[in-house]
Amino acid sequence: MTALAILAAILVLAGAWLVAIYNGLVRGRNLAAEAQSGMDVQLKRRADLIPNLVSTVKGYMDHERGVLESVTALRAKIDVAPDAAARFQLEGELSTALGRFMAVAENYPALRASENFLALQQELAAIENEIQLARRYYNGAARAQNNRVQSFPTNLLAPAFGFTTFPYFEIADPADRAVPKVGFDAGGGS
Repeated sequence: MTALAILAAILVLAGAWLVAIYNGLVRGRNLAAEAQSGMDVQLKRRADLIPNLVSTVKGYMDHERGVLESVTALRAKIDVAPDAAARFQLEGELSTALGRFMAVAENYPALRASENFLALQQELAAIENEIQLARRYYNGAARAQNNRVQSFPTNLLAPAFGFTTFPYFEIADPADRAVPKVGFDAGGGS
C-alpha cells in the first residue's frame, strides 16, 4: 500500500512538473508573439507612411527614381515575405533604403521647406523610434522564450509539444543599425 502511495505521489509530482513546464513555454510563446505583434503594428505604420512620403517627393526628385523605386519595392517585398526571419531582413533593408532616401532629399531645399514633407519626416522619425523600442521588447521576449526552449530539461520536452525558438530582429550591416537621419531645418541647411 505504501509503495502504491509513493508511486502515486511521484506520478502526481511528475505530472505537475510537466504542466508547469508546458505552461511556462506557452506563456513565453504568447509573450514573444505579443511582442512581435507590437512590432508589426509599428512596421505597418511605417509601411503606410511610405506611399505618402514617396508621393510628396516624387515631383522634386524625378531623376532620383532609383531611390524611390528601391523604397517602394522593398515595401512590396515585405508584404509577401515567407517567414519572420525574411521579413526582419527586408525590414532592415528598408531602414537602410529610407536612410538613403532621406539623405538624397537633403539635396532639395524646396522639398525641405515643404510643410507636408516636414510633417511626414517628423512622423517617420517618431515611428522609427517606436520601431526601435518594439524591436528591443520583441528581442527580449524572444530571448526569454529561446532560453526556455533551449535550457535543460525543457529542451527535452519543448520539441515534443511543438515549441521552437523565435528569430531575433537583427540588422546585418552595422552601419545600418543607426536610425535614419530625418531631421532638416526649415532654413535650407542641414
